Amino acid sequence: MSEIQPLSRAMQSRSHDVIVVGARCAGAGLALLLARRGLDVLVVDRKAYGADTLSTHALMRAAVLQLHRWGVLSRVVDAGTPPIRRTRFVYGAETVTVDIKPSDGVEALYAPRRTVLDRILVDAARGAGAAVRFGTTVLDLSRRPDGRVDGVVLRQPDGGIATLSAGLVVGADGMRSTVARLVAAPVTRQAANTTAVLYSYWRGLDQADSEWHFAPGVSAGVIPTNDGETCLFAGMPPARFRATRGPGMAELHRRVIAEAAPAIAARMDRARAPGKLMGFAGLPGFLRRCHGPGWALVGDAGYFKDPITAHGISDALRDAELLADAIADGRPAALADYEATRDRLAGPLFEATDVIAGFGWDFEALKAHHADLSVAMKAEVAELAGRPVLHGAAA
Repeated sequence: MSEIQPLSRAMQSRSHDVIVVGARCAGAGLALLLARRGLDVLVVDRKAYGADTLSTHALMRAAVLQLHRWGVLSRVVDAGTPPIRRTRFVYGAETVTVDIKPSDGVEALYAPRRTVLDRILVDAARGAGAAVRFGTTVLDLSRRPDGRVDGVVLRQPDGGIATLSAGLVVGADGMRSTVARLVAAPVTRQAANTTAVLYSYWRGLDQADSEWHFAPGVSAGVIPTNDGETCLFAGMPPARFRATRGPGMAELHRRVIAEAAPAIAARMDRARAPGKLMGFAGLPGFLRRCHGPGWALVGDAGYFKDPITAHGISDALRDAELLADAIADGRPAALADYEATRDRLAGPLFEATDVIAGFGWDFEALKAHHADLSVAMKAEVAELAGRPVLHGAAA
């Protein structure tokens, strides 16, 4: 499969039912579901096929349920993604262990690398009939005389410019979404707090369970992923992150993990050091208006939540299905219903995450916030489990 495919002359002249900007979890997932419904879908992404991206990796139960219902979970398993059957929350000296109980087709949790998960969803979307083009950048949106969005202006891999028309343009292009900027999508809810994160991949930790460690002013995560690697992340207030530069970042990563999870820090000395350290300086979460005349937003483009609760991929897959249902519905009110359902399900998760990201808690308060998250996630799973199974012929 070609990694970058230029638009053909025939493609440039076509009108599509939906053009999706962004081929990550939300965009590829949306394209998969729309193509299975028989819609003509084009997905464009400025990055290369299979490119990595910043991610917390962890799939919560809702996300695993979605992939199972869509018929692609087996591909995640076949890619060698290790099953996670137990997770631990460590509050200083206290450990709370949660066993993952099988239900609704979910036998375990998973934390695939994005180089694995995003490819799986893109390939499934293509198999269902969606066209996907990489190395293609959105420069602008085209509009009808009445202001309704009716297409995109693209720069192709060869530098050429093309304008394509569509009944709906969807921004699935991340928290700094070009589509959201071009339509001036208003922020409807803004978080007060944010976490800065440093993370890297280690070999030799022999980690089977995921762990979430907390200490005053810091957090750390230990997440087994593909190729025998474990993702180690360190979370802190942004001011601490910004006070360090260059080579000092690796020491900051180790120091924060030592503060939050001393036993893990000791094991790092016996493991194989990572090749690259990734960092995220923090960005306050938000909900944006996610629909308008001829356009919609999904994933981080419409709803971004601080990474400290590692629920972003689960949000993206959930909202991809909600939006796919709204587009297939076709009623004028369906997109408004999509936004209302998204906000209803996201609200409790957003609120609890914002408080946790502020690092103003003691352990008893933090456990209460995690209990609130658990209640919200169970409600989310119950709603998703009640929806029709969406396996397709190309699953």
